[in-house]
Amino acid sequence: MSKLLEGRVAIVTGAGRGIGRAHALELARHGAAVVVNDFGVSLAGEKEDSPAHDVVAEIESFGGRAVVNGADVADFAQAEAMVRQAIDTFGGLDILVNNAGFVRDRMLVNTSEEEWDAVIRVHLKGHFAPLRHAGAYWRAEAKEGRQRAARVINTSSGAGLQGSLGQTTYSAAKAGIAAMTLVAAVEMGRYGVTVNAIAPVAKTRMTDGAFDTSEMALPEDNSPIVAWLASEEAGDVTGRVVEIDGSVITVENGWAHGPSRDNGTRWEAGAVGPALRELLAEAPAPEPVYGTGG
Repeated sequence: MSKLLEGRVAIVTGAGRGIGRAHALELARHGAAVVVNDFGVSLAGEKEDSPAHDVVAEIESFGGRAVVNGADVADFAQAEAMVRQAIDTFGGLDILVNNAGFVRDRMLVNTSEEEWDAVIRVHLKGHFAPLRHAGAYWRAEAKEGRQRAARVINTSSGAGLQGSLGQTTYSAAKAGIAAMTLVAAVEMGRYGVTVNAIAPVAKTRMTDGAFDTSEMALPEDNSPIVAWLASEEAGDVTGRVVEIDGSVITVENGWAHGPSRDNGTRWEAGAVGPALRELLAEAPAPEPVYGTGG
């Protein structure tokens, strides 16, 4: 097997189980040294033993290089220390795969403030903090004439792109990650950094029990796409969101300007209805929210 990532250094967050574990193993098989981050939390976010040591042992069993990291990725200082661990242990950092997260699904009117804060924190801030510190390192490297072919792969979701019934908080966080990806790709491109996101589909502990998962793809089905996006070969691809569903990969279009009308002057409320209805008739219908049966 060709090794796309020989000599490169990666961080994978939430890599103790599921999709993150599959990413860490795939990157290592392609030659990357991997910081295997896992804070060790249950599906609902309660602290428990982390399986990151098992993932590192598995990587080492086939001759790969890996180290355990137990940072809470949404803690700003711990995220900085995680980036520093990669640099100090392996001599640099080339790849950041932001994957960590959990769910606390509720209908909107049943969602508590604590549940909202916890999910937004781990997904949205848990992407921002590692990206911010990795980005600062890559900027410093570029300014010193050592620009790296750096790659960021964030984790959004169909819930964040089309919405998902009963997952208002999770959908909002994942939509924020998609927008963060677009902006970071523009801001960090000058330092040699590409920033993309995936919207993975897989049978994991996050999907078990939520709906029928018997026909869902496996976690490892997503990882080859991540490995390619993490490679030097992918330097011309940035600011993109790719949905992965087993053997199918789809480039998501996201929000785009649709039909418009210039009134030439300030709109009067009474005229808005007819004009907006005509524009809605011209626009494509939105894709249905997941879980609505559309």
